[in-house]
Amino acid sequence: MRRTAFMLGLSLAVGIAVGTIGNQLLSAQHEPVNRQVLLQTDLAGIDGKEGIVVIAEIAPGATTGKHNHPAHEFAYVLEGSLTLEVQGKPPVTLKPGGIIHQPPRQVHEGKNTSKTDPVKILAFYLSEKGQPLTSPVK
Repeated sequence: MRRTAFMLGLSLAVGIAVGTIGNQLLSAQHEPVNRQVLLQTDLAGIDGKEGIVVIAEIAPGATTGKHNHPAHEFAYVLEGSLTLEVQGKPPVTLKPGGIIHQPPRQVHEGKNTSKTDPVKILAFYLSEKGQPLTSPVK
């Protein structure tokens, strides 16, 4: 009888632990685009301007959505393959080592066409101080 109660209690505890871990793993949602600001600094001799350095990761199969930046953007692809659609221009594919410049307010969208690998981009922005990094466009 004691052994049965012990086994039942152990089974229940293991079941709760496995269920909790499984639930966390299954419900963990990844953002389609994750931006991490590495540096944001005033630019000496250029009043009202700031420099921003960002690492952006685009999840497999995800898109950035149409957006623009109120800044000059200089982006360098570190990993993965990105299809870049700039309004009024044909799409281009950027692979590691690919680099672009986007002038302020240019509407564009990046698409990670891989179903398995993220895209990682190192981006530099020359911006007016206090402006948002990205603005969605409908």
